[in-house]
Amino acid sequence: MFIQQLINRLGTQKISKSESELYRHSHDESIHQKVEPDVVCFPDCREDVQTILNVASIYNIPVTAFGAGTGLEGQVIPVEKGISINFDNMNRVVEFSPEDMTITVQPGITRMNLNKQVNRHGLMFPIDPGADATIGGMTATNASGTTAVRFGSMKDQLLDLEVILADGTVIHTGTNAKKSSSGYHLTGLFAGSEGTLGIITEITLRLHGIPEYTMMARCTFDSLETCAEASHTILGSGIPIMRMELVDQTSIAQVNKYNNYHLPCSHSLFFEFAGAKTAIQEEVKLAEELMKDLGCDNWDTASDPTQQKELWKARHEITYAYNHLSGMDEVGADVCVPISQLPKLIVYARKLIEESGLNGGIWGHVGDGNFHTLVMFGKNNTEERKRAESVNEALALKAIDSRGTCTGEHGVGLGKMKFQEKEHGDSLAVMKGIKEMLDPKHVLNPGKIFS
Repeated sequence: MFIQQLINRLGTQKISKSESELYRHSHDESIHQKVEPDVVCFPDCREDVQTILNVASIYNIPVTAFGAGTGLEGQVIPVEKGISINFDNMNRVVEFSPEDMTITVQPGITRMNLNKQVNRHGLMFPIDPGADATIGGMTATNASGTTAVRFGSMKDQLLDLEVILADGTVIHTGTNAKKSSSGYHLTGLFAGSEGTLGIITEITLRLHGIPEYTMMARCTFDSLETCAEASHTILGSGIPIMRMELVDQTSIAQVNKYNNYHLPCSHSLFFEFAGAKTAIQEEVKLAEELMKDLGCDNWDTASDPTQQKELWKARHEITYAYNHLSGMDEVGADVCVPISQLPKLIVYARKLIEESGLNGGIWGHVGDGNFHTLVMFGKNNTEERKRAESVNEALALKAIDSRGTCTGEHGVGLGKMKFQEKEHGDSLAVMKGIKEMLDPKHVLNPGKIFS
């Protein structure tokens, strides 16, 4: 009945029940069980989204927003079926103000397409989660990535959101001003809410100037702990690093094996420096001195774009190197801890992986205390999967005990629900109260973040 209502009000061209579309919207890039929705809707404006939510409210039908499907914690899986909203057709720039360094976009535009439009004006959108994710999806999960050490996460780039609530009400959470002390910070509330509180239909972002000059560097260490401590030393020096990534020796070896490379096979730090040329050259010299004082090897730098790509290829190709292991699947973690706790957490993670007897690696955006683990297991091997998941669980609990978080950027979704009470304590009841107030019928992405 509800599908016919959607067809009557939206038209057949915005509705799909094809096998291919239902399957595409049943999963993301996580290992969580696939669930197909009953129907997929393709709105192209705010009014279409309001119509979908109106029908969902009348018939108590779950609604799950879908971006690019690149998530890693199952946020877009419609676990209670119902309606998946795909934003492919809502991918336009609504307003662009180069002089204000702001842009308002619809949720379906991807970060690469966004940058194509603003780069020609000497501006950039800096958040880089790796995948060419949609801005809506990145907002809903409060994504970050390799540039977080300088620019923070998505919530730090948001000025205003247009959100449609479960009852169809349209609200704006902010303004185009760069700051405000007026009222509750609703923008921060919806950033990271994973589509459980409302459907985001417009996003106003702050933009940044493209740096004049960039240099990249790499060095290696014999000890994983020293490698992590070296990142802390860089932060303490006051160098305004653009990117700082750690890759452990096991992952370097995997990249070498997969691509037949001969990269230095040791625990490695990768740097990107960006700013005025003279200042950057001095910062690179200081960084080299600091790293060599700690006993690094294989210090190398590059300013030419081709050489930079070559220097950083081990970092860029880690996921591919692991994902192409035949017959294997993966469990990943993305904890974030205070930077003083980072070295011991990374060592602990390496110990957990080795004790599991499984193949796995560690890398991450160590400049902000965030790192990832990836543990491989046989796709049909239940016992190996349990061991891999136990690594993830032990690391998440250790991060929380270290006054950190079970997820630095991937979000909660399905995989991190079990850690929410331990991490948030009595605050979880406040979150549930907000959910109850904004979505009393529980139609918005049910079964995510908390039960």
